[in-house]
Amino acid sequence: MVTFLAGGTGTPKLLDGAARVWDPAETAVVANTGDDIELGGHLVCPDVDTVLFAGGGVLDRETWWGIDGDTTATHEELRRLADEVGLGTGPRYLDDHAQTAGREMARWRRFSAVGEFMEIGDRDRAVHLTRTSLLDEGHTLTEAIRALADAFDLDVDLLPMSDDPVATLVHTEGGETLHFQEYWVARRGEPPVADVEFRGAADAEPTDAVLDALAEPVVIGPSNPVTSIGPMLALPGFERALRETPVVAVSPFVGDEAFSGPAADLMAGVGRDPSTAGVTDSYPFADAFVLDDDDPTELPERHVERTDTRIDDADDAERVARACERALAAVADDAAGGDAADAPPREGAE
Repeated sequence: MVTFLAGGTGTPKLLDGAARVWDPAETAVVANTGDDIELGGHLVCPDVDTVLFAGGGVLDRETWWGIDGDTTATHEELRRLADEVGLGTGPRYLDDHAQTAGREMARWRRFSAVGEFMEIGDRDRAVHLTRTSLLDEGHTLTEAIRALADAFDLDVDLLPMSDDPVATLVHTEGGETLHFQEYWVARRGEPPVADVEFRGAADAEPTDAVLDALAEPVVIGPSNPVTSIGPMLALPGFERALRETPVVAVSPFVGDEAFSGPAADLMAGVGRDPSTAGVTDSYPFADAFVLDDDDPTELPERHVERTDTRIDDADDAERVARACERALAAVADDAAGGDAADAPPREGAE
């Protein structure tokens, strides 16, 4: 069995080829939920749903968001109504009391649907409504996502990182506190970042299903280390579990150039070098890394596999997945040969 940590689009793209390397029935995917928001009363789980829709064969692969060919009639009407009465279409947070009242799963990340600043497709909305209604019926987030995975005939075991709420909040140099979705979707990642907070993480817990999955070899795809993987690492016991199992990570950088997204700005904002070297510092528990052929970074204390790490299609994804497989095999060989016993313990938070 193998377990992938998924956030953003990097790891979901890798999963496109992973099924050619590992049996999907023996594959678990732990998805970031720090990006989740409650929008107009329904819980949107972007990183979970990217894996859900990709595995279900319905993902819009142009945007890596939502369902391919989906209509947006409800979204467009929400924006028209707001424009008609001068309410605008920017993010509208509910007030402080509403952020923590009622449904605990959505706290610190509640937005009004007036003007709906994120585009939600009509079929996509049905997924969010089903998930939220299952939560309101008393199911856990894990149970709700399992039901949706069954509905989309998902082959892998898709797990949210926690059944407890964690909100990724970006603190800007201008003194603002923005939910990640406002920072990235509404503000296009433009405000300079001063820090990133994972609110609620200290009181959240990885589920038993997640801890069981983390007992298997782990692959961290080329996801953003700060906002895609960081919320998971902030959960008590998560890093400790990673120190006790083989871990290989794929860098989302080639040297100091990120493939896509806000990884560089976010890493710089939290005081990390925006580069492959910064990624390796972010993952002190990792045994091995997969780096691009053109990446000049040297990692003498880690096992390194090199390949072309750009992923544009399933064949690219298979190539990178094969490099991950080789890295995990090398780590296993080192452990069997006694090298692991002679090495200092891997670092990481308790």
